[in-house]
Amino acid sequence: MLSRRLPSTAVSFSWRRSRLPNLVPTQTVQMVQTSLESLSVCPNKVCMIAFCYSTSPQISADLTDSIPQPTSKQGPLQPGLYLVGTPIGNLEDITLRALRVLKSAHVILSEDTRHSGKLLHHYNIKTPLLSYHKFNENQREQTVLKRLKEGEIVALISDAGMPGISDPGTELAKLCVHENIPVIPIPGPSAFVAALSASGLSTDEFTFVGFLSKHAGSRRERLMVSANEVTTQIFYVPPHKLRQFLEEASSLFGVTRQCVIAREITKVHEEFWRGTLGEAEEVFSTRTPRGEITVLVERKENSPVETPSESQLEDELGDLISNGHSLSTAVKLVADGTSVRKKTIYSIALRKFGKQLGSESHEDPCKRQPE
Repeated sequence: MLSRRLPSTAVSFSWRRSRLPNLVPTQTVQMVQTSLESLSVCPNKVCMIAFCYSTSPQISADLTDSIPQPTSKQGPLQPGLYLVGTPIGNLEDITLRALRVLKSAHVILSEDTRHSGKLLHHYNIKTPLLSYHKFNENQREQTVLKRLKEGEIVALISDAGMPGISDPGTELAKLCVHENIPVIPIPGPSAFVAALSASGLSTDEFTFVGFLSKHAGSRRERLMVSANEVTTQIFYVPPHKLRQFLEEASSLFGVTRQCVIAREITKVHEEFWRGTLGEAEEVFSTRTPRGEITVLVERKENSPVETPSESQLEDELGDLISNGHSLSTAVKLVADGTSVRKKTIYSIALRKFGKQLGSESHEDPCKRQPE
């Protein structure tokens, strides 16, 4: 059991044995209940608990064997493409319906067959695996489509979470929809939804951005858009890119914007770091975390729009142009993020950068693109 305490937070636990499924042996229930009864929660503290016991092979086999058989209301699975959500870390985070589909399918398309093989072995599922990832999906599509047209049940899983969400699967789903082949989602865990629910940030509206571009110009362009949105912004960030992300985000969102860095969700070393972007940049400048990371940034508050000065507009235009954007694109991006009219920004750009950019500067972007 892992117990971690954080200051200035209170929490209460409510747990009843009667709600546990009959699939868990009585001995295991008693062990968990004893552990909970011995837990003391202190005022102004919170204990984050992860049950780290590994399910025995017998329990896994019992769970798989007890997968409910189709009732007259359910009926057998229809042929089609099943997008099956799988655990993002904890193998217990899988639904009975997902197990039934994986067990009943003719084939399981897998991002990494070795990784997925561990999940199938854990639940004693013998369905054949076929590799399906971003490097071979174009070659696999027609083969898979042929099997689907022949009436097979094809399950698609990623390494973790829902297929098609920052993972392979989107193009195959599009192809099946175009060919009138049923596409059936089997909901399961999602890292960004789990992180958002526990973040403490606004959940009314949010924007899931996912992974940012490797290209500096495109990355900055996306961050500029996110910085001005009035919804919680959610990013997937590789551990070795976290420092770079925080530096760029701090300069565009502002150092006072609140953020949450969620790491290793559902795993033993799960962690939620909370603070401002400026504080995060300082903390993680000397610390490189491991594992899967989801970063959530507070939305921009609706406030009276301040008109930027001409020098500020010149600085923003200069940054975009130096990063490879054309004058017309730079004008559009700056105009989208301010209350200044595009024609005014174009005049500033033409006066400041017209000579160095040459012929392109003679074409007014306001005439090519509607306001």
